[in-house]
Amino acid sequence: MAIQGPIPVTFAQVFPHGCYTVGEVEPVKDFEASTNGRFVQSRDKQTGELVWQIPVMDADPSLKAAQKTVAVKILSPVQPVPPAPVAGLPFTPVEFDGLTVTPYVNGAGRLAYSIKARQMLAPRSSTKPNSKEVAA
Repeated sequence: MAIQGPIPVTFAQVFPHGCYTVGEVEPVKDFEASTNGRFVQSRDKQTGELVWQIPVMDADPSLKAAQKTVAVKILSPVQPVPPAPVAGLPFTPVEFDGLTVTPYVNGAGRLAYSIKARQMLAPRSSTKPNSKEVAA
C-alpha cells in the first residue's frame, strides 16, 4: 500500500461546517517518558516536534452531542495561540492547516481518528470563488 503513516486531508474534509475552540491549548503528556513527579511533553514520532492539543467542537449539525467534541493535536516548537474571540459568539471559530488523520481502533473496538495539524489560525473568508469563472 502506498499510504504510510498519517493521511493528509484538508480542513474542509474534516470540518466541512467549521469548528470552534472549547478549551485551552495544553501540552500532550508522553506517558512512557513521564514519571510520578516529572512531566515530559510528547514529541511527534515523524517530525520530533512538540505535541499540543486543543478541544474543538465540530459545527456539523447532524452529529450527536457525544460526537461533537474532538481533540486536535498541533505540532509546534512553541505553544500555539488560538485566534482572538469573536464578539457576540460563545466560542471562538478556528481553522487548521497541514491536517493529517491517523485511523486506529479505540478501546471499545471502534474505528477512531487522531487528528494532527501544523498550524492553528483564524477562519479565512467564507467567500468562495465562482467555479465557472475562467482564470485570465
